[in-house]
This record gives sequence, C-alpha cells and structure tokens, in this order.
Amino acid sequence: MIVMKFGGTSVQDATAMTRVAGIVRGRLADHPVVVVSAMAKVTDSLLAMGKAAGNGDRKTALKMARALRERHYETAGELLGTALFTEFHSELGGHFEDLDELLRGIGAVGEITPRTYDCVAAFGEILSSKIVASAFAACGLPGAHVDSRQCLITDSTYTRAVPQFEETNERLRRKVKPLVDAGKVPVMGGFIGSNRAGVTTTIGRGGSDFSAAIFGAGLDAERIEIWTDVDGMMTTDPRLCPEARRIKVISFDEAAELAFFGAKVLHPATVLPAIQKNIPVYVLNSQNPACEGTKITARAPRCSNILKAIALKKKITLVDVAAPRRLLVHGYLKSIFEVFDRHNVAVDVVSTSLVSVSVTAETNEAIPALAADLAKLADVKYEGRKAIVCLVGENLRDTPGIAAKVFGILDDVKIRMISHGASEINLTFVIDEDDAAEVVRRLHREFFAEADPEVFA
Repeated sequence: MIVMKFGGTSVQDATAMTRVAGIVRGRLADHPVVVVSAMAKVTDSLLAMGKAAGNGDRKTALKMARALRERHYETAGELLGTALFTEFHSELGGHFEDLDELLRGIGAVGEITPRTYDCVAAFGEILSSKIVASAFAACGLPGAHVDSRQCLITDSTYTRAVPQFEETNERLRRKVKPLVDAGKVPVMGGFIGSNRAGVTTTIGRGGSDFSAAIFGAGLDAERIEIWTDVDGMMTTDPRLCPEARRIKVISFDEAAELAFFGAKVLHPATVLPAIQKNIPVYVLNSQNPACEGTKITARAPRCSNILKAIALKKKITLVDVAAPRRLLVHGYLKSIFEVFDRHNVAVDVVSTSLVSVSVTAETNEAIPALAADLAKLADVKYEGRKAIVCLVGENLRDTPGIAAKVFGILDDVKIRMISHGASEINLTFVIDEDDAAEVVRRLHREFFAEADPEVFA
C-alpha cells in the first residue's frame, strides 16, 4: 500500500485532475491512498473572505464565495459530464450553502476566531477531495471519498492543531484500510482534522504533506509520494540558479533542514512520521510523471560533494538583545524566549555571547510588539530585510576548512550572524536580503561545478 499526496497545483483544474487520475491508474497495483490539497489559491481565497466577513464586509465575503462556487462547479462539470454532475451538484451546493451561512455568522459577530478560521479554511480540502473522488469514479477508477475529519484526530489548538497519533491510527485502520483491502482508492483531504468533540481543526498551512505522512505511517505504507509541480528537491532554487541539479536521493535529516530553511517543495514536519516508521518519501512532479524525482530515506548513500544543497529563506528580521546589567542573572535566556513564545514568533537561528543574544525570525506584524516586550528586559534592536542561507551536507561539522572555504568565497559580503556546529549537517548564516541571490549563485558555482552522478541528476 502507498500514499500519494497531490498538491494544489496538481489539482488546480479539470485538466490537472484528469492528469492525476492517469497517474493513480498507473499505481493501482500498489493499492494507493490518495490525499489532496485544496485547488490552487483556494485556501488563500477562503481566508480572505473569512477576514472580510470578520471586518464586517459580508457583501464582499459572499461575492468571493460565489466566485469560488462557480470555479468548483465548472471544474466538476468538465470532469463529470452532464448526467453525473447533475447528481453531484446538490452535494457540492450543500457545502457552499454551509460556507455562506458560516460567513454570514462571522459577519454578524464581527470577528473571526481561530476556531471559525479553521472551519472556513477546511472547505478547500473538503471540496477538492470530493471532486477528485467523483472524477475517479467517472473515469473508471474505484475512488471512494473519506472525510479526513473522521480519521485525523487532533487537540483543540485551532489553526495549528497537534495530531493525536494513537487515536488517528485506530481510525485509519477502521475506516481506510478496509477500503484498500476491498480494492478501492480512498481519496482524502489533507490539512484538516477534528478534535475529540468532532469540531473541525487544521494542522497548519502546508499541512497536506504532514497529513500524507501521518496517514502513511498509520497505515504502514510501503512509501509516501508527494506530487507537486517540480521534478524533486534541487541543489538550490532554479529560479535563482538555472544550473541547479535535481537531487536523486537525500537523507531525512538533510531534507528536514532544507525544508525548514526555505526549500518549499516539502513541508518541514512531513518527514517526522515517516522517520518513525522508516518509510521512504518520494518528491515527484505531476506534470512530468516520468521523472524519478527525489527519494528521501533514513540513510542516503555517501556523496563525493561536500554540500547536498543550498537553501535560502528571505523576509527575515534580525533581533539583537543586549543586557550587560543582567549579566549572569539566572533564567535570563528563558525570559527572553518566553517573550517570543508569548507573541507566537518562531525563532530560526540563535547566536549568543556573554552579554547579548541575537535571533532571527520571519518578518511579521508581531515584531514591533515583541521588541517592546523585550525592551522591558534589555536593550533591543531589530532590523528587517535579512536572509538566511543554509548549507546542508554530510558531516559538515567535522569537515576541516569548510567555513574558511565558504566565507572566503564571500569575502566582500557582510555576514550578520553565523551558526555552525549545532548540527552535523548544517552551516547557516545571515546576510542582507539584497545580497542573497548573488551569494547563492556564487556558492552553487563553487560547490556544484562537478556533481556526484550517484546523488545528482
């Protein structure tokens, strides 16, 4: 049994969904379970209409919902034909009536809470999974829709709910495995679940990859396939560096580092359930299914290149906290990071000295309030328009001269912060955002002038 997850661009319209059906048909012998994201840009649209309703602009919210309804009707109509669409129309329409009612309720209250945010955001995956399952049936595939909210059980931390694995695995064994055993192709929405009371939750943006890994681990899948719109994980962003190469095979640890530091092909949490069960994950291209993609496995083969890949994360703010007056005060570091936690600001990179702490965080509207709270503890400065460059490779910590080589290439670039040694496979540094593209290109030219053919395509 395998799990196949298709992202938003892979199910963005009728043509894309037809392509997905062809890919799944070629995997029937592997007994696939299919997980789909919302159609491309649908979640953004849903959240925009929820925000409009919460701001009291119910008219705009309902207008956006009508446009979304027409898009889904049009897609379903193209896929199903007149007769089948007539049967399916009322079911689809019922979901949009529910969405309209929810938006009116949000508008009446004048506020969108995290709980209602999740209810609105969930419609994308509910709708896409139902359309894909119906499309499978229309083209002769044994598709069977399964509501993920009946399988993925979470806590009640709305917008970033934490899966409850034991209960989820039991639900998967009870609701999904019998369908697979009967020769059906279960089709489920990613990203969505429910708490023990049955209230809809979501596991965070990008969570469809995570859902696929959870389902794969819970069902003891042979492999998990993440189908997207690129040929796999690359040595760097090909938009910055056209000569970037596809990585044939990479370790779980390396893939997680790259995902965390900006390689958007994969959600960072995806690999965690797979690691626990040692299930290989493949990143594949639904628009080029003949490509072998990238295999992510527990132990990758040895590579003659020092680096495996270079990731870039932009829109970063550097926060410097200096407190000589509080030198050696017990609990000082804890008090700093409690402020970050209180403002829900995630930290990427940390550097400390005797009297100061420097951290990076994604630039967002919470930074000024965060800095104001930190100022109660110490002197604070923050500066945006920074970028994180992350170099990932085998055993970098024990590779002599790696830092000298990297920073020798960048001897004219202002390095704002360095993290090396905390991880065996990662060398990370912070630079001005304006320098980022040229820095990546220079490093890629140096470290990938020759590439190990066993590891890189």
